[in-house]
Amino acid sequence: MAALFGRRMRRGAASTAVAAAAMAALSASGAPSAVGEQPAASAAERPSAGASGQEDPSVTGDSPYHTDLPPLKGPGRNDPPDETPATGSAESGIPATVLDAYRKAEASLAASNPRCRVPWELLAAIGKVESGHARGGRLDTNGTTPSPILGPVLNGVGFANISDTDGGAYDGDTLHDRAVGPMQFIPQTWESWGRDGNGDGRRDPNNIYDAALAAGSYLCAHDRDLTVERDLHQAILGYNRSQEYLRTVLHWYDYYRKGAHEVPDGSQPAPGAPTGSGGTTPSPDPVRPGTPSPSPTKPGKPTKPAKPGDGSSSKPTPPPTTPPPTSPPPTTPPPTTPAPATRLVDLGDGALSAPAGERFAERPAVRAERADKKPAAQAKVRFTLTGETGTTFEGGATTVTVTTKADGVAKAPALLAGGKPGALTVKATLLGTTEPVTLGLRGEVTAPRADKLVRTDETELTCEAGATFEGRIALTATRDGQAAPGVAATATVLAGADPADGEKAADQGPYFLTPGDEPAEDRRTRELTLTTDAKGNLLLPELHTDDTTGTFRLRVETTGGAVVVLELKVTDPA
Repeated sequence: MAALFGRRMRRGAASTAVAAAAMAALSASGAPSAVGEQPAASAAERPSAGASGQEDPSVTGDSPYHTDLPPLKGPGRNDPPDETPATGSAESGIPATVLDAYRKAEASLAASNPRCRVPWELLAAIGKVESGHARGGRLDTNGTTPSPILGPVLNGVGFANISDTDGGAYDGDTLHDRAVGPMQFIPQTWESWGRDGNGDGRRDPNNIYDAALAAGSYLCAHDRDLTVERDLHQAILGYNRSQEYLRTVLHWYDYYRKGAHEVPDGSQPAPGAPTGSGGTTPSPDPVRPGTPSPSPTKPGKPTKPAKPGDGSSSKPTPPPTTPPPTSPPPTTPPPTTPAPATRLVDLGDGALSAPAGERFAERPAVRAERADKKPAAQAKVRFTLTGETGTTFEGGATTVTVTTKADGVAKAPALLAGGKPGALTVKATLLGTTEPVTLGLRGEVTAPRADKLVRTDETELTCEAGATFEGRIALTATRDGQAAPGVAATATVLAGADPADGEKAADQGPYFLTPGDEPAEDRRTRELTLTTDAKGNLLLPELHTDDTTGTFRLRVETTGGAVVVLELKVTDPA
């Protein structure tokens, strides 16, 4: 995920010595070994997104990153290189909300993708490299950065060339993409891998819970097992295709596995602010108390400090200076503000409809458009349900507000049909306009249905002519394996034992009696409609016979197409 704070700072021989020592320390401690030594691809060597025949861009678009290596020793600086950091050391502290997001992402993925086994320490290592743990935990109460964390403009000048894919919805740039958020996703990657980690119904790359879960999901792609070294390396390189990036993330991963602790949000200094097109202002390495300064003439060996009281003195080694650039760095154009939305377009392909008690197959969806009829990103659309059917959005709400994506589309949550059939309307209102723009999307709740109907016993249905069948026929209707209450069913007596005899009601043979005070002869019927009870049960009235003998069929069909056909035999009187 693209490093937001610019190119990794290089500090000459002293920095090289530190890096070399770090590699040695990690090798001694059993950290995952780095892949073969290959130089990181330069900007000119990296493929432009979308170029013919080349792979898709990485999560971050291979944009630059900035971080120092973790400390080589524990906080006392005199411990062996593989000593676990002491609790409370500044370097091993992770802001409380950020640490919570990493751990919740690990738990969520352990449940949804147990094979992957992504550790939260790996997410912490990437979060450290990409944004310094969301600028030192500068987040609001929901875990969202107060202002976007943006990587450099990916315009091909020193970085990859990725033309705008989101209409500026995520990065505010309608010309080129930029990596966004604490885990530095480029917009097109976020569209595929973005997740809702905090359960607020949105996928926001600027929210640490959403971003951490998305990062873990991406690392687990291709059925990876991150306890396997090859899979681990491939996952990290998929984030940013740089050997140096891989080594840096592995350094921090190993460091956090030895020990990390929670610190208050915002208590750590934020990483250096970006300058120019993503570079940082170089500064000398901070000297921690008790840390000897590395010698520029003897890489890897610290200089001996002067002993107190021996009369000796030493002058501090001045930090290496950075030569001025031969040409001015490219400037970053200010983010453009997209034009506001002015209209809504219904994206439905027909009336919304679902049987009572079921989920609607189609979600209400509209597209917000600008005056030039182009999609409007980041527009707010409020969906409101009206009607007497008892229908709600998933979760029980009848009003929800949705923010459009880069394509201008706003989709409401799934609709759950209430128990009362009838018409309903979903009103979509475009907010933030001088005059509200509203669309009325028509819907309907139809009668409840059943997908299976069975008889509750197997007693043979035989009766003498002129008598009444013994017992009443009982059936049970279900939907998706659950009882289907309130389902309408039609019972019809058909002539003959063969379907070729027809599906129309017979004009003689077994019959039902409808309720009433009229003579029985006037209340005979061979077709009637019933409704299942609260448990999905259907109990037919008594079935009588006239003086016609033979074999008949009783066909019972419910709304939804569940059918049972029973054989009725009428014999001569004894």
